[in-house]
Amino acid sequence: MSTSDVTDNAGTGAPVPPQTPQVGPADAARYESRFSQLASGTTSSVMRDLMAITERADIISLAGGLPDTDTFPREIYDEIAGEIGTDFLASALQYGPTDGMGELREQIVEVMADEGARARVDDIMITTGGQQAIDLSIRTFVDRGNTTLAEGPTYPGATPCFTAYGADVTHVPMDDDGMREDLFEEAYERLAAEGRPPKILYTIPNFQNPAGVTMSLERRERLVEFAHRVGLLIIEDNPYGQIRFEGDPLPTLYELDDGAGWVVYLGTFSKILAPGMRVGWAVAPPPVLRKMNLGKQAADLCSSTYNQRFVTEYLKRYDYREHVARVCELYRSRRDAMLQALEARFPAEATWTRPRGGLFVWATLPDFIETTALQAKALQRQVAFVPGEGAFLDGRGKDSMRLNFSSVPESVITEGIGRLGEVIGDVISLHEALNPGSR
Repeated sequence: MSTSDVTDNAGTGAPVPPQTPQVGPADAARYESRFSQLASGTTSSVMRDLMAITERADIISLAGGLPDTDTFPREIYDEIAGEIGTDFLASALQYGPTDGMGELREQIVEVMADEGARARVDDIMITTGGQQAIDLSIRTFVDRGNTTLAEGPTYPGATPCFTAYGADVTHVPMDDDGMREDLFEEAYERLAAEGRPPKILYTIPNFQNPAGVTMSLERRERLVEFAHRVGLLIIEDNPYGQIRFEGDPLPTLYELDDGAGWVVYLGTFSKILAPGMRVGWAVAPPPVLRKMNLGKQAADLCSSTYNQRFVTEYLKRYDYREHVARVCELYRSRRDAMLQALEARFPAEATWTRPRGGLFVWATLPDFIETTALQAKALQRQVAFVPGEGAFLDGRGKDSMRLNFSSVPESVITEGIGRLGEVIGDVISLHEALNPGSR
C-alpha cells in the first residue's frame, strides 16, 4: 500500500503520513535482550560525554584534547581544495583502497623518518583517525577475557575499545619517567604465573595522554628487550610525538624494535593538521596489517579519499616541519601559562605533572576529593576538566583530573585554573572544618 492509498479519518482523501513509533525509556527492555555482547559491553568515553557541555560558550573548557583552530591550515585550504577540484576530483570522490592511497603512505614514511622511525610503504595502512587505528589493533588481538596491559592512567578514548572487546586490563603505574618498567615486568610475570599471560601492551610513550609524561630512553630499551624475551606485542600510540617543547627526541619503540615485529605503531595527523580530516595510520608486520585491513573493510571499506588527497597535497607542497614548529611554539606558551597558574592558584595539597610536550597536565588532589563529583561544582563556576576515573578501568583515578592547555588562550587558561583552584580550595576547607585535625 502506498502513502496515497491511506486517507484521513475525515474522508477528505488527503494522504496521512506514516506515524513514527514512539519508543520511550519504558520500552528499552525490548532491545536489551537483543543487543550483542559487543554492543552491551561498549561504553562511552568520558570525553565524549563532556563534549556537549564544553561546547557552551560560557564554559572555560580545560577538558577536551582539541587542537587550537588557529593551527589549522585554513589559509591554504581553498588553494588545495581548488587544485583537488581541478586535477583530482574524480578520484578524490571515488572509493579507494582499504590500506589507503600509496602517495600518502609514501609521505608518511618521510614524516616518521623525522622522528627517526624507518617504515616501509607496504607496512603502512591509512585509518579514519588515530582512534580507528586503536580500535583495529585491539580488535585484531583481543578476545573476550584476554589479559592486556596498559599504563595507569591510560588514554580515556581507548578504554571503550578495551571494554567493547572484553579485555581484562591491568594498569601499570607511572612516574615522571613514564611507565614503571619494574612494575610492568612484575605485573607480566605475575599474570603469566597465574596462567593469564598478557597478549598486548598499549602505551603512549611520548607526552602521554592523560598524564603528560614521557617514557625515558632507558625504560624504552628495557621494555623492548623484555617484549622480545617473552613474546609480548606492544601497541605504540604516538599522536603527540612531534609536539615537543624541550629536550631531544627519543627513539620510538617501533625503531628500537629494529624490525623484529613486536611493535605496532599508530600515528595521526589530527593534532598537527586538523582532527576533522580523520586521517591516521598504523604500521605493522604484513600478517598483522592484513588482519587489520580485513577489520577495516568490515568497518568502513576505506577512509575518505578526499581527505587523504588533501593531506597528501599539503605534505607535498608545504613545509610540514615549519608548521609543526609553529604549533609547538603556540602550545609551549600555553603549557607555561598553565603551569604558572597552577603554582599560583591551586592549593598546596595538589600535585601535577610538568609535560615537556603534548597537550595535557595531570593533577592529583587529596584522596578525599572525588573529581567526578567535583566536576559538578566546577561547572557551576563555568570551568570543565576530565575526571581521572575515566582513564582507568579498575576504579582508580578518582582523586585526579586531566587538564588541557592547547585549545584556549593563555589568559583564559589562567582564569580557568583560578576558578578551579577556588572550587578545590572550598572543598578542602569544608573537609577540614568537618574533620578537625585532618591537616
